[in-house]
Amino acid sequence: MKKNYIYKVLAAISAVCLLIAAIIALNSGIAHAGPFLIATFVILAIAFRGFVALKGFSYTLIIFAAVTTALYYPQYFIQINGIKLSILITPLIQLIMFGMGTSMSIKDFAGVIKMPKGVFIGVFSHFLIMPLLGFTLAKLSGFPPEIAAGIILIGCSPNGMASNVISYLAKANLALSITITAVSTMLAPFFTPLLMKLLGGGFIEIDVLNMMWDIFKMVIIPIGAGILFNRYLLKRARWLEAAMPLVSMFGIALIIVVITAAGRSSLLNIGFMLIFLVLIHNLLGYTLGYWSGRLFKMPERDCRTMAIEVGMQNGGLASGLAKEMGKMATVGLAPAVFGPLMNITGSLLATYWHRKPLNDKKEPNIIT
Repeated sequence: MKKNYIYKVLAAISAVCLLIAAIIALNSGIAHAGPFLIATFVILAIAFRGFVALKGFSYTLIIFAAVTTALYYPQYFIQINGIKLSILITPLIQLIMFGMGTSMSIKDFAGVIKMPKGVFIGVFSHFLIMPLLGFTLAKLSGFPPEIAAGIILIGCSPNGMASNVISYLAKANLALSITITAVSTMLAPFFTPLLMKLLGGGFIEIDVLNMMWDIFKMVIIPIGAGILFNRYLLKRARWLEAAMPLVSMFGIALIIVVITAAGRSSLLNIGFMLIFLVLIHNLLGYTLGYWSGRLFKMPERDCRTMAIEVGMQNGGLASGLAKEMGKMATVGLAPAVFGPLMNITGSLLATYWHRKPLNDKKEPNIIT
């Protein structure tokens, strides 16, 4: 009881910080409210840890705190002692992908044989719906070409491991989710550059072969190493299994912060509109993904999987590709915004579906 009381007090303190930030913003301008806004997100993230229904949002609030810090104090996240922090992005993505590989095995691809229809529809829908939505929104946005191209890039990216967690929580078909993620990731070196050339080539110059190699070195090699490590060495290093999720969360947060600091001026000019378009992109992905399953008369929990697998993208990879293109501060903005928003909407969707019974009573429930 005493512990719960502390979390409630922290929630109240965060509300006070937000109120002070609002008063300062009204009287002196939003530029002076930074410390209290940052404190609001940090304290609220800690407070949420004390509530079961809100615990899953703590990490996202920490991301918001980090992004806010980068917007107010960008000089600390661009370079240190003359060394640009952007050089960390590619190694961090490789480390994150290695961690993804350590949680995978060859069995994750067995679903192609066991559930060929679901895997084909999921992968095809993912690489059709999100790229076309990205292209349409980029055309309508009126943004500078490089920033608009970032919306297309996040649409052309494969799934991320977050989709598997959300599928589990949403009582979706977890086995199908894992297989779709694995297959789409392995196909990314081919589909992402070709789709980006086709849809994004009118916005920026795309070197297909270079992008293929970038994806191969950032995704395929680290994941392959992770799968081998999982098979032969992980039993001897169980500490790594517990550490990798934390390393991945830290890595994603740092990538987002560095990109935010680099693209600060652009974000301040178009930030709200970019957030709105990225949110529409994400939500339409869920909606059209769900109905692609319905179109092919798939069971309810498979339709939930389709929604999640289509709507959730690998923002880290997209950010890394933007950095390799030398356009981190422009092309990298949409992926940096998509990641945190995706985690919020995915968590809310999972909470809704977790509480909603499956329509087909004959279907086994994957969560007891």
